[in-house]
Amino acid sequence: MSLNIELEIKHDVLCIRLSGELDHHTADELREQAANAIDRNEIRHIVLNLEQLTFMDSSGLGVILGRYKQIKQVHGEMVVCAISPAIQRLFDMSGLFKIIKMEPTENCALQKLGVA
Repeated sequence: MSLNIELEIKHDVLCIRLSGELDHHTADELREQAANAIDRNEIRHIVLNLEQLTFMDSSGLGVILGRYKQIKQVHGEMVVCAISPAIQRLFDMSGLFKIIKMEPTENCALQKLGVA
């Protein structure tokens, strides 16, 4: 299976909605699209909606961590939302929840960032 990447910009927030599988085959595409969108649109925050993501490996974690570091350089925040139990377990084990906040829905995440 492949990865479907949907990007939407709301003010200075990049909403990234992923569906499918985020692995070493698809990580580069996400890295490139997200990095370009952040650079071109003066993005300060990222909302990462993982509701439709069925699989993620360490390559996916690396891409997410890379975008987190990119957004931290402009003193922004990354919020993950609508995460499945399996993906949540991966975030827990990797320690990403120590630096990335989690919200139940995309709307909650946007409200947290003051956009919704």
